[in-house]
Amino acid sequence: MELDLAGKRAAIAAASTGLGFAAAAALAAEGCRVAICARTRAPLEEAASRIGAVPLVADVSDCVAAARFVADARDALGGLDILVVNAGGPPTGGYMAFELDAYRKALDLNLLSTIAMCREGVPGMQQQKWGRVVAITSMSARRPKAQAVLTSTARAGASAFLKAMSQEVAADGVTVNSLQPGYHVTARLAQLYGSKADSLRAGIPTGTLGRAEDFGAIVTFLCSTHAAFINGVAIPVDGGAYPGLY
Repeated sequence: MELDLAGKRAAIAAASTGLGFAAAAALAAEGCRVAICARTRAPLEEAASRIGAVPLVADVSDCVAAARFVADARDALGGLDILVVNAGGPPTGGYMAFELDAYRKALDLNLLSTIAMCREGVPGMQQQKWGRVVAITSMSARRPKAQAVLTSTARAGASAFLKAMSQEVAADGVTVNSLQPGYHVTARLAQLYGSKADSLRAGIPTGTLGRAEDFGAIVTFLCSTHAAFINGVAIPVDGGAYPGLY
């Protein structure tokens, strides 16, 4: 299937590793011109060299830096057609495990960074009458977990923001969607579960953990011309583990 993405200009946040890198690699493979960011220069530049991307050092937990990444990507690429919003996850724990400052940091990382990047990138897409926003969030936004209260709270807010924005910008040719990944084979999964990660397959109907490259392909499809009528949705990518209808 031809996705008509050759020459499109894409900014992917937090993309030196994991699902962010998989999205950037998939978009680059389809002929997109890509800019990526991460906090640490050496792994960022190594990742960028692998896929021919522009490396931009930025810590998206700082909303000013998050917006600046999008602006710098737009300048480096000569415009912006695609924005993949992404950030790492906050610490795990229950609702009393953290002081209020930890909640503020989680909101900066997973909610306000999303808003900042969209505010910087989407108006230009509206002006050119074409754009794609894909946010990588978490299944915890759909199914909050007691021991993942920070990410559940912040990403649920981000999902609400994205849904509201999608209704406002669609008439200008800009679609806004989010993907809610379940368990994928990434460094983050290894960090959280260590040697127990493989046992997570038991709760997944497919019997497998997700592959990052497959997730990247889904991001790429949502950015394509074929996905023009998909807007305002949050799509679970979890092998069927979520049991609800909605």
